[in-house]
Amino acid sequence: METCILKGIKTITICALAFIYFTSMFGNLLVILVIILNPQLHAPMYIYIGTLAVIDLANGSILIPKMLSILLLDSSVVPYAACVLQMFLFLHVEGMESLLLTLMAFDRYVAVVYPLRYLSAITNKKVGIGILVSNVLGLVIKLHILIFIGELSFCRTNILPFCFCDYATMVHVSCTEDPKHLLSSPAAVVVSGVFPLVLILLSYSRISFEALGISSAGGKSKIFSTCVTHLLVVGLFYIPLSLFYILPGAGVTITRETYNVMFILGNAVPSMMNPIIYSFRNKEIYKSIHTLFIRRPTHTWRK
Repeated sequence: METCILKGIKTITICALAFIYFTSMFGNLLVILVIILNPQLHAPMYIYIGTLAVIDLANGSILIPKMLSILLLDSSVVPYAACVLQMFLFLHVEGMESLLLTLMAFDRYVAVVYPLRYLSAITNKKVGIGILVSNVLGLVIKLHILIFIGELSFCRTNILPFCFCDYATMVHVSCTEDPKHLLSSPAAVVVSGVFPLVLILLSYSRISFEALGISSAGGKSKIFSTCVTHLLVVGLFYIPLSLFYILPGAGVTITRETYNVMFILGNAVPSMMNPIIYSFRNKEIYKSIHTLFIRRPTHTWRK
């Protein structure tokens, strides 16, 4: 009976991961496609949304296929180099999304608070440079991890208790006891996570105050609708990540299975939900998707 239950849980997990992965791939590729095909969407905010879709594609592809292969093939062995690569890519993509959400918040801040300066202040070229700088900055912030990982030795065990490769876990199971290996992680979290979140919250707070001063009900509603859309995406990204750090730090005991589930849902579900949110809450993207799938046939009238 217990074996049957375990097989059932495993089957459900495989189906859930496969559904999340393929939904995420389809949704994000669709968003990227409509932004590329529609010239009207070649604007700063849509470049940001398209970049977010690329990040979500990478996020899902880094984690879920490997998890599915482990579950399907019953092989939990991961080569050391592959483990380090997965860990570094995941941390980089995570940091990139945090910085990108900050750029998107700044874009909305300028659009609402300084609307007359928006076209000159926010251009496609500046957006591209901002994304490139964020990418380089993310690499620089995480580069020390590759150096520190190379210094670790595993004399007791090389088995990680979680379903993914995590830097802090690798440090804990290693025989190396140098404090610098763990002290660097909080600093990186503050620079790439906490500081961007503070900037995002300040930006949207200022936007909200500006919206309250608008007399037009339509204009006020449009601003708040845009803010809600972006804050949903921000919440989906930051809330699960915050729980990963806050709960253990607060002394809450989390089982290995619970932590694995939290990690999977916290990283895979946002990648699936982001394109759905933008597809239904952004009118231009919704119209572009509708046009892509429902093309009206051209009729030739004869006299």
